[in-house]
Amino acid sequence: MQDNATEVTAAGIARLAGVGRAAVSNWRRRHADFPRPVGGTDTSPSFALTEVEEWLRAQGKLAEVPLRERVWQQLAGHPAGPVTALLHAGSVLLLVHDRPTEWLALSATTDDRGLAERLSAALEGVLTPRFGAPAERALATPGPTALEPSVPLLRGAAELAADIGARRAFGFLLGRHLDANPRQYTLTPPGPAALMAALAGPAATALDPACGTGALLHAVRTHGARDRQRLYGQDTAPELAALTALRLALDGPAGEGEGPTVRTAAADTLLADALSDVAADVVLAHPPFNERGWGHDELAYDPRWEYGFPARTESELAWVQHALARLKDGGTAVLLMPPTVASRRSGRRIRADLLRRGALRAVIALPAGAVPPNNIPLHLWVLRRPAGPAAPGPAPELLLVDTTSLAAPGDVREKQAWAAVQDAVLDAWHTFDRAGALKERPGVARSVPVIELLDDEVDLAPARRLPPPAAGGGGAAELTAVREDLAGTLRLTTKLTPKSAVPAAEPARWPLTTIGELARAGALFLRTPAASGADSRTGGPARAAVPVLTDHDVLAGAAPSGTFTGDDEPFLLRAGDVVVPVVGGGATARVVDGATEGAALGRGLALLRPDPAALDPWFVAGFLRSTANNRQASSYASTATRLDVRRLQLPRLPLPEQAGYGERFKALAAFEDALRLASRLGGQLVQGLHDGLTDGTLAPE
Repeated sequence: MQDNATEVTAAGIARLAGVGRAAVSNWRRRHADFPRPVGGTDTSPSFALTEVEEWLRAQGKLAEVPLRERVWQQLAGHPAGPVTALLHAGSVLLLVHDRPTEWLALSATTDDRGLAERLSAALEGVLTPRFGAPAERALATPGPTALEPSVPLLRGAAELAADIGARRAFGFLLGRHLDANPRQYTLTPPGPAALMAALAGPAATALDPACGTGALLHAVRTHGARDRQRLYGQDTAPELAALTALRLALDGPAGEGEGPTVRTAAADTLLADALSDVAADVVLAHPPFNERGWGHDELAYDPRWEYGFPARTESELAWVQHALARLKDGGTAVLLMPPTVASRRSGRRIRADLLRRGALRAVIALPAGAVPPNNIPLHLWVLRRPAGPAAPGPAPELLLVDTTSLAAPGDVREKQAWAAVQDAVLDAWHTFDRAGALKERPGVARSVPVIELLDDEVDLAPARRLPPPAAGGGGAAELTAVREDLAGTLRLTTKLTPKSAVPAAEPARWPLTTIGELARAGALFLRTPAASGADSRTGGPARAAVPVLTDHDVLAGAAPSGTFTGDDEPFLLRAGDVVVPVVGGGATARVVDGATEGAALGRGLALLRPDPAALDPWFVAGFLRSTANNRQASSYASTATRLDVRRLQLPRLPLPEQAGYGERFKALAAFEDALRLASRLGGQLVQGLHDGLTDGTLAPE
């Protein structure tokens, strides 16, 4: 089959050419020789990738398709779907990883059908040693007929692996696929996954009974004896169990017999546990929440319910007991749970028995936004399988940790804010795990004797057992400091208040130019969101801890809050760059300063890099914020407004005149920043006074 079987949508064409989708629509209307659709629908047609490349190159709109982009478009447009294509590519990348010379010999076959036939046998030879016999594994060996349409993709993936390595090549493709389909997968971000692995500790044998794409087992790999680990995963979705197996195998060293032992199974864990013989040191899980069809009627006499038969509405407590049942004596489980499980009345008897027998060791509340769904502060439950009857000694205690006050919902994705959450949790847990008790840390952590929790409710929500810290976080002294900061900020705000506007003798009538024209003339460099690759979503293994400036940061005037976790090269910002959000409406533009320089450009942001010999960046940003300018350059969809940055206009002025406007716009930005800070400090002072007066730590006088 020919490479033109790979189809690409208008959005994919825009990515290839580094333009917006509107430009692709214009090309279709204006150029009679533009490739005809070969698939898709009337509203979302698809085109043959090779025909599109040839046309773009003939028009001078494309010199050469980057290898990564070519491979991704081949995967995304695969006739059998992207998941099948990703499994085929991952299998071949494992062959390249384990037996590079065998792949080189196979790739010399020029006939696609002949390569597919030889490749199927070769893949069986590498998958069986890695994952077991075909009947035992989630990843089936594709046959020649299934492989033949994938041959161009597989050659490209192997070429990409020669450039960046098989592990990173698969990480790039997996991360891009997850980014392109965010609603299809429940992802555990890298930060919370690493925290869960650290709470569990080193593991020679680890199990994730709801493995998804393998984020938790991948995090376990950073702890303990990496190359001797046995990693087990199970998921209801066969493609996820297979992707997890490939991800973990590629994470190890090259060569058969090297790296971890990986076994994954595709089946419903509660109804058809395929790993019932596993006794793990560690179990990590991000199970599905609020499931009614988890097997309540079928599993009434299941031996896993050592702590009580869960109610139909308590699927999460079924997962808790499954995790305990798969642990060795003394093993540790860490599960991500919705907060209602800690207090729902229907689960109080099971919670009570978990406490009495010492199985539940800690309940940790994370800030909202740490893990999707972002509006709910999820909990971590840390459990330990009892090794035998409880030994005589002090009454057992439960560790309660509440980190919701350590990071605001919008800040928790910021590296420093998450580091504060992780440090607080691990410090409290390690101290408690050593001593069996923890002295209260106001508002953050304390250990509570189990006997105090065994009341009618058995409510384990940390917020209900942890009194808030003293007013403002540090009592009257901290509130005084906040008040002084606010007073200083208000004085600064008064000083920065813009002077009275000077009316012009008559409205200015400047000759205008557009951003698109300036970009074509070389007066500025324009990078549109279609070409931007930085993101704060979960992707492949992180290359470096690069902060990402997101569209939310620009709108809020905040520091970069995202974390770059993909395998694309991040596009780094320079001082003097101008960034503009393109979705959501509103006239906003921001000049990158020294504090933001070096961050990666996030999705949803267009970047303008003015030539300092031609344009003043503050002049550019100021005129881009014009309401009228944004209105004429915006288009409207059913739920959002999108800005076409190329249509934004600037007056044609000499550089000295631009500098005059730029100084005024810079002063307005400083005034706006001061107002934001005053608002934040004022809110902190008001809430602190309310809290102090209501909890008795402050007197009305």
